Amino acid sequence: MATPPLLTLQGIALTFGGTPLLEGADLSVGAGDRVCLVGRNGSGKSTLLRIAAGTVEPDRGTRFAQPGATIRYLPQEPDMRGHASVLDYVEAGLAPGDDAYRARFLLGELGLTGEEDPAALSGGEARRAALARTLAPEPDILLLDEPTNHLDLGAIEWLEAELKGLRTALVLISHDRRFLATLSRSIVWLDRGRTRRLDQGFAAFEGWRDAVHAEEEAERHKLDRKIAAEEDWVRYGVTARRKRNVRRMAELAELRETRRTARRAQGDATLAAAEAKASGTLVIEAERIAKRYGERPVVRDFSTRILRGDRVGIVGPNGAGKTTLVKLLTGALAPDAGAVKLGAGLASVTLDQTRESLDPGTPLADALTESRGDQVTVGGETRHVVGYLKDFLFSPEQARTPVRVLSGGERGRLMLARALAKPSNLLVLDEPTNDLDLETLDVLEDMLGEYRGTVILISHDRDFLDRIVTSVIVPEGDGLWREYAGGYTDMLLQRGADVVRPGARSEPVGAREQVVDPAPARAVSTAGRKRLSPGQQHALKTLPGRIETLAAEIGRIQAALADAELFTRDPRRFASLSGALAEKSTALDAAETEWLELELLREEVGA
Repeated sequence: MATPPLLTLQGIALTFGGTPLLEGADLSVGAGDRVCLVGRNGSGKSTLLRIAAGTVEPDRGTRFAQPGATIRYLPQEPDMRGHASVLDYVEAGLAPGDDAYRARFLLGELGLTGEEDPAALSGGEARRAALARTLAPEPDILLLDEPTNHLDLGAIEWLEAELKGLRTALVLISHDRRFLATLSRSIVWLDRGRTRRLDQGFAAFEGWRDAVHAEEEAERHKLDRKIAAEEDWVRYGVTARRKRNVRRMAELAELRETRRTARRAQGDATLAAAEAKASGTLVIEAERIAKRYGERPVVRDFSTRILRGDRVGIVGPNGAGKTTLVKLLTGALAPDAGAVKLGAGLASVTLDQTRESLDPGTPLADALTESRGDQVTVGGETRHVVGYLKDFLFSPEQARTPVRVLSGGERGRLMLARALAKPSNLLVLDEPTNDLDLETLDVLEDMLGEYRGTVILISHDRDFLDRIVTSVIVPEGDGLWREYAGGYTDMLLQRGADVVRPGARSEPVGAREQVVDPAPARAVSTAGRKRLSPGQQHALKTLPGRIETLAAEIGRIQAALADAELFTRDPRRFASLSGALAEKSTALDAAETEWLELELLREEVGA
């Protein structure tokens, strides 16, 4: 008998005025489920997750949670007001009986001491604190809304490993393809207010989505042909009985109403960069540049040559100095030592990661035209601002909407619209993928692929880096940076090590004996040390029993196969036992190897 789901949403409907945001959305979460909730920006994913968490009431529909089931929700913007310290905030999320040590353990893993003032945290630190609060109780269901936002690569990879080791059910909203592909086993697609479910991992989503859209387009074409045939009958058909004519006219009106009220799939953004004249072949040449703040070296003895058409990715933990390095390379900041030579004819445009340059009270149209009428010049061509906004999936009604009411994804699209309107042959993109939906990311990738200039990209999106960049610059510790050919995955293969984890100091590859600066005061001393995850601890306890069981089963099969007449008497049973013996032997080898690796890791941690 199937186990009933822990959480069920049925027929959820919600309207904030105008077009319904949700109309008939469903969600079912069973024990151990791994569900990714996907959809376009503004489709209502976060709202549906808040309804699942019980923090928002729908207009219609039902929410049912199994009695006793524990649910924890990670919002995009956690509220830490009223807490004296980060530890106080995290422990406030524990229920009676929860392990208080786990809260401190997770904070240490995430590079926080717990003594920090919540009001003084950066975006990445606040996200880590919120993750610790959400994960500490080990609930039955985790509802995670953009858990990787503001996290660096080390933290993202740590979070992946931590979530994989939990037996908790997950519902994830994320635009990080690799994160979703690693963790998901089911897809719930929220599209035009309704949900569809596919019990496959995220890797199957895009093909499934395209097939659904193709089927809808075929149905729409059939409807248009039927309406055209009925209209032809109205104009030219032979007059029949009046009652029949009235019925057919009513049916024609119904067909037209169906076509008018159908919610069509939102189109893709149209991204094109306004390109300036080509720069010289040499774009940037840095010769042994260095920069330090106080006693801390941020960049030390770094050299590189960036040529026209290169796509350079810069990765590393938050606070490693990625933005400082970019400013040094582009001439926005003078180095303490060394020299930077910029090529001839450079016209650079920078996408602001923080989006602070957007005045919250400014209407969208004025943000693009700088309050100079209703025209915007893109690539030397003058266009009406409303038409240009449509390219970035904004409706005409939004032209006079103030920036402050935009979602994170809409702000990201607006910043792209501003940056790409300016002629350039060097694009500097600082976290351009933040909050962008998957379809817009695809279009951005295509645009960068066709862009004939040079791109410098700071990003924590591993899949995006692999698709775009031709080389990756990564910090090796103590102000040293090294450039690797290829994408992010290529860098890992060459480097032989992951990007440093949160709160830990990176150590230079090939320079293990160098003395590095002590870790920042707020990072715990054990933050960078290997630890056994809860999943590994569980495996270490249960694997000996599994190994013993497999060995006993193999012994029984071998005893049966020892019968010399078995093949002649019952060849089918002989073949079945032989196959089972091979399968059990493979499983035993894998279990023994896993136990040995975990035992070695346990001894290393103990040391």
